[in-house]
Amino acid sequence: MKPVLYGYWRSGAAYRLRIALNLKSVEYDQVAINLKTGEQKSDAWLAMQPQGLVPVLEYGGAKLMQSPAILEWIEETWPQPALLPSDPIERCRVRAWAAVIGCDTHPVQNLRILKAIGDDLGQGPAGMKAWAHRWTRDGLTALETLVAAQPRSTPFLHGEAPGMAEIYLLPQLVNARRWEVDLSAFPTLMAAEAACLALPEFQRAAPENQPDAE
Repeated sequence: MKPVLYGYWRSGAAYRLRIALNLKSVEYDQVAINLKTGEQKSDAWLAMQPQGLVPVLEYGGAKLMQSPAILEWIEETWPQPALLPSDPIERCRVRAWAAVIGCDTHPVQNLRILKAIGDDLGQGPAGMKAWAHRWTRDGLTALETLVAAQPRSTPFLHGEAPGMAEIYLLPQLVNARRWEVDLSAFPTLMAAEAACLALPEFQRAAPENQPDAE
């Protein structure tokens, strides 16, 4: 049985799930929900996901929502290779790094928030860009500081292979470049990204390589 991933090529949260499934060598099908045309507001989609968000992962009749919860489910369902350290303290540390992006950086600048800034609050494109810059810089500065303070023997954020922290980081860096954020202040994060992008699992997950990419 293959999971079915409902998402959008530019969705950072859907990108996370593609990376995780690829790292676990889990085959999956994709169904595109076009956020650009407003398909996420359709009655059919709202019946599946009442928030009107992507992604949803369907598996065995269950429809799973919210990428942090789905990532934990993926880790529990296919334990190897592990995306989290075995040591409880280190596992908590990596989860915290992921939360810097997943809780405090990405949610405040996803599509519906930026549209509210630009349209509902009348700030226009310049206001949207300024908002995205502020929260991206804040999040990446914190993550760079936290990761750089820990000893590492590889470019990855923790351990010998990419894991949950990179799964959150890579989509956020794509979003940062979309808004033209200067990333030169984050050499530790840039090194981790380069190491990840050399791997086929990350290459296959990249937004531009998805069937619905524009």
